[in-house]
Amino acid sequence: MTIASIDSYLEEHLDESIAELSELCAQPSISARNEGLLECAEMVRAMLDQRGFTTAIFATQGAPVVFGERKGRSDKTLIFYNHYDVQPPEPLELWETPPFEPTLRDGKLFARGVSDDKGHLLSRLFAIDALLATEGELPCTVKFVIEGEEETSSKNLEAFVRDHAALLAGDACIWEFGGVDHNDDPVEYLGLRGICYVELSVETANQDVHSGLGGSIFPNAAWRLVWALNSLKGPDETIRIPGFYDKVAPITPRTRELVAALPEVAEVYRQTYGLDHFLKGLTGGVDLQIESAHVPTCTICGLTSGYQGAGSKTVLPARASAKVDFRLVPHQDPAEIRALLRAHLDAQGFSDVMITDLGGNPACVTDPDDPFIKIVTSTAAEVYGRPMHIIPMSGGSGPNFMFNKYLNVPIATSGVGDPNSLAHAPNENMRLDLYLLGARHIAHILKAFGA
Repeated sequence: MTIASIDSYLEEHLDESIAELSELCAQPSISARNEGLLECAEMVRAMLDQRGFTTAIFATQGAPVVFGERKGRSDKTLIFYNHYDVQPPEPLELWETPPFEPTLRDGKLFARGVSDDKGHLLSRLFAIDALLATEGELPCTVKFVIEGEEETSSKNLEAFVRDHAALLAGDACIWEFGGVDHNDDPVEYLGLRGICYVELSVETANQDVHSGLGGSIFPNAAWRLVWALNSLKGPDETIRIPGFYDKVAPITPRTRELVAALPEVAEVYRQTYGLDHFLKGLTGGVDLQIESAHVPTCTICGLTSGYQGAGSKTVLPARASAKVDFRLVPHQDPAEIRALLRAHLDAQGFSDVMITDLGGNPACVTDPDDPFIKIVTSTAAEVYGRPMHIIPMSGGSGPNFMFNKYLNVPIATSGVGDPNSLAHAPNENMRLDLYLLGARHIAHILKAFGA
């Protein structure tokens, strides 16, 4: 059958696929609260069963992993990595419609998890439906690895991938996300930065104290933590932990070439986020985009101490904590960064500041000139009618390194997202037109890969 018949099937059966996606989004699956994960895993497995996949649910120390495999005409194997867990929906009062009651509005489907990541998962299944309906078989062997802890750092996935590397083996992998940029141009992310996420905490007394009693004679946990945090990074944005930058490699000419071909984003960022300037004196262009994704960071994500309610309460805090993430680039290792952080705090006189490991993983990037990347980008041009932008590194993080390390496969992205999908926020949504294009792209990839 021609590719046109596959595209026609997708257009004619869009409503059916959106109905199936709505059923999946109506099932809460919040990994942060261990809510609905087993039920959602069973739903996902049933969806694979319906399409003739051999399936299994593997228990882990946390949420189960759903695996599915279906043989195709070619022995070549394409792996899809997705996740069925979602972020908590709060604050609930900001949702226009309930987060687990999927609602169609203005050409979009609104629900928690519809963009991250259930819409991506169902778009792959929709593409498979079209291929099976028009050709009776798949062009290549397809495997699904669908986990339930991506939103909480995938802490049990590495052991699963390592222990089941033979079962999961393949020739290439499509990662969980993808879509278009602010111009509706398709984008290809070649990699993800790593991350080291920690909580820093300090306790200076066994209880909070009246600030009039202890303000001038008792140690203050909030000040203690502020001073420790202040030692991590200077006003010039340079991270002050000795050895932090030792393994950071220079930006390659190829990376700079790819970044230079990307559309300008400075004004989009200014308008979207209400910014009046960028850090380090950056104004836009290649340097801004290099800095945004190819340079390691140290970010205070949250601070907690003392009284923060309405009005005044004169109290000296006994405890203080901060959530801090370090975004890492290739060759930096999260465990080494934690060790460097510990040594730095001790050397600065902050041995009383405790470090709690909240998860992390190294960066991973695929060669932009890998043949599989060329398949993904060339088919995107067919589907979207415009070239696909190649983004060498996403500023975000994820467990893609596991698939590179244990399965040794090139990893590409393709999906249904857009910059206004509000993933992780209230009113998360997915455009139906992009869902159809995303499914078409997956079908075209499978055809070209199998050939």
